[in-house]
Amino acid sequence: MTSQLRVIEGGAVPLEPVTADPWEFQAECVEAFVASWRARGFSPVTVENDIGLLERTLTALGRPAWDVTPEDIDRVVGDLALAGRAASTRREYVQIFKGFHRFLQVRKAVEIEAGFGVRLVCPVDEFNSSRHVGDDSPAQLPPPTPERVAEFFDFLKARIATARKYGPAARDYAMFRTLYHAGLRSEEASLLDRPDAHFSRGPFGKLHVRFGKGARTSGPRPRWVPMLDGLDLVLHWFLDDVRGKFPNSPALFADESGGSLHRGTIRNRLRYLMELEGRPATDRFSPHALRRACATHNYERGVDLVAIQQLLGHWTVSSTMRYVRPSATFIEDAYRRAVTTTLGELTAEEGGPA
Repeated sequence: MTSQLRVIEGGAVPLEPVTADPWEFQAECVEAFVASWRARGFSPVTVENDIGLLERTLTALGRPAWDVTPEDIDRVVGDLALAGRAASTRREYVQIFKGFHRFLQVRKAVEIEAGFGVRLVCPVDEFNSSRHVGDDSPAQLPPPTPERVAEFFDFLKARIATARKYGPAARDYAMFRTLYHAGLRSEEASLLDRPDAHFSRGPFGKLHVRFGKGARTSGPRPRWVPMLDGLDLVLHWFLDDVRGKFPNSPALFADESGGSLHRGTIRNRLRYLMELEGRPATDRFSPHALRRACATHNYERGVDLVAIQQLLGHWTVSSTMRYVRPSATFIEDAYRRAVTTTLGELTAEEGGPA
């Protein structure tokens, strides 16, 4: 019997890129990088957002990633700063490039060195790497006070009756109440689906935040967040009376086409509503400030710091402490609570049986 097998020459791993065009090869590398995100379980919304960010970063750098120098990073970040872009935006540019360059080092270093004569060294060094701080520096911008938050929610609630479109106005009220009471990031709220609201789980009900932010490129970190301060009632009302006015889809907070609201849309929506409210610029705040307000206000009323850490999904208590910015009368208020409790205990003991 004659064998049908035959030997085909060639290696398992090419020594040079398939194409000698650096831009074409970089585009192929970007596609492979994006495929790795999907393999790690990132949501389509996250992937789409990060693709756009990576493309803007590479365009701004103006040369293939393996030819980028520390001076190129300095230039791009400096241009963003001069354009008034927030520290968080500058950090995102640096981090997305750093992740892509790391991917090239692990997956494409042999091909890049063989085809373009470059040995990969990451241009993000100790001098231009971004410091990980909040979107709004806690040292400069305190979170809104409980009174300010309550006034804003009163405005949103009153607006529901007079808005031209009932559905979006009611959705905004429920969504921003969720950001505040659950301490969610705007992206986490945008990725919530209707089945993620579990009203029978625990004494208050819980939200399943399936796409919680991970750390050190670890991927999504899910967590369960209790629906505190009447959030369960708000979401019950929203699902029963409001959500049905939007197209049918899994998204909890949907836009008028039924898709999930983008985190940028949430930020822009909050800015628009505060402009509509008519308060001065000093009284306005960001979605991230609502998250810091959640941490601060719960801490001020005596909630354990570790419990707040779990609520926000932080890896360490030290991260949570950076979010907490007690009010100017925090010490006095804590003192009054302690004295009142002590006097109550002494009074009870004096009035008891001898």
